[in-house]
Amino acid sequence: MSPSLPYYRVNSPVGVIADTHGLLRDEALCLLKGCELILHLGDVGSKEADEAILERLETLATVFCVQGNIDTAAWATRLPIHQDIIVNEKRLHLVHRLEDFDPKTSCDVLLHGHSHKPRNEHQEGKLLFNPGAAGKRRFKLPITLGKLWLDQRGVRGAIMHLL
Repeated sequence: MSPSLPYYRVNSPVGVIADTHGLLRDEALCLLKGCELILHLGDVGSKEADEAILERLETLATVFCVQGNIDTAAWATRLPIHQDIIVNEKRLHLVHRLEDFDPKTSCDVLLHGHSHKPRNEHQEGKLLFNPGAAGKRRFKLPITLGKLWLDQRGVRGAIMHLL
């Protein structure tokens, strides 16, 4: 594994959230409690005050976040477009828009947001995972977040419905 990538060993599920669009629901916080690591896959929010969403998540666990297309406030310019981390020997690639993923990127789990459509499927030896949208309801899609388990049994994900 590359020594330059952030590396974490966790004994709990990894929380995965995306597309909060300025709204962090109490139920989402409840479901993320107990996670040692939380991944936000972008579209935190477009206002300066929306940085508080990441600050609130950081009271629960270490947070990694990538920039989404609506993350335009000054604080959000510090967020990367994509990020790789290693969790329990598995390489995770985080990106907001799937079309920004370079298929040459080696990873065990490709995490993305943007579509608001939950996804939890294995393809070509990797897990493709989108937790859906946890913020304001868009279209007729469910309000969801996700959890990942990375352990001796492999890589597994679950989509969790809010409301």
